[in-house]
Amino acid sequence: MHAVVAREAGGPEVLQYTELPDPTPGPGQLLVRVAAAGVNFIDTYRRSGVYPMQYPHVVGVEGAGTVEALGDDVTGFAIGDRVAWHDAPGSYAELVAVDAAGAVPVPDGLDLTTAAALPLQGITAHYLVRSTFEVRQGHDILLHAGAGGVGLLATQLAVLHGGRVLTTVSTAEKAALSASAGAAHTIDYAALDDLTAELPALVRGLTDGRGVHVVYDGVGRSTFEASLASLRPRGMLVLFGGASGQVPPFDPQRLNKAGSLFLTRPTIAHHTLTRDELEWRTSEVFEAAASGDLKVHVGSTLSLADAGAAHEALEGRATTGKVLLVP
Repeated sequence: MHAVVAREAGGPEVLQYTELPDPTPGPGQLLVRVAAAGVNFIDTYRRSGVYPMQYPHVVGVEGAGTVEALGDDVTGFAIGDRVAWHDAPGSYAELVAVDAAGAVPVPDGLDLTTAAALPLQGITAHYLVRSTFEVRQGHDILLHAGAGGVGLLATQLAVLHGGRVLTTVSTAEKAALSASAGAAHTIDYAALDDLTAELPALVRGLTDGRGVHVVYDGVGRSTFEASLASLRPRGMLVLFGGASGQVPPFDPQRLNKAGSLFLTRPTIAHHTLTRDELEWRTSEVFEAAASGDLKVHVGSTLSLADAGAAHEALEGRATTGKVLLVP
């Protein structure tokens, strides 16, 4: 099979499109022919060495495809089933071994390319809006990177549950895309001279001076201070990523002084602890996408051989929605 390997820790140039032996499914695994693999920031962290990894390794964790073989002790799946997954190392490949416990069925009304765009970012958007801070009617929300994959999905889910969403974006094109997802207001942070001072002022101007109930922040270092300052008393900052870098050590006493604020750092693993929870989240997201209630924006579709270009665009914030690699 063909696959994309990170030869060593480094930039996108370390990614190599090469031939490898076909994988064999172990006990409890499915062998899946990949229809499309999702490109995510975690892939860049593992490629670059931010997250410790063994090298060389096949990159990627997310995708969708068709089951070609079953390992021992697999139940509930059959050859020919269409499945998707969010945590199967080695997904930038034509074939991948997927743990059956982490594979979910793709409904008939959803094509595999769209399904591949949903597991990681769709589950993330779902737990943010439905669990970490449960959005309800009347909630004001600030969401950073509103035109990104998580941003577009979380905006739609929040609006479906009665929230009013303010987003940050960096271009007019991204502002239009975020607005099409339901954002009530978009803020071009690239036009701000002092993000930390100016963004909270704009947010409070849009919320009658009160601030928002919750900030969903996947950017991290560059937005953290502005996020805190945009919250109303007893508001929650949900820090779910660090696209601009990790937040420095933080004195929790500041939360008291700023209005008894809440700060949390959730991850997808702790929101898919059981099979029932995984199926609840994916079924709600997949069914909403199949019905049209949730629009999935695939910003670009590239070949496996172009994985380096995909990483470069993602890290350079030159992407919108989801980036997919197709064997």
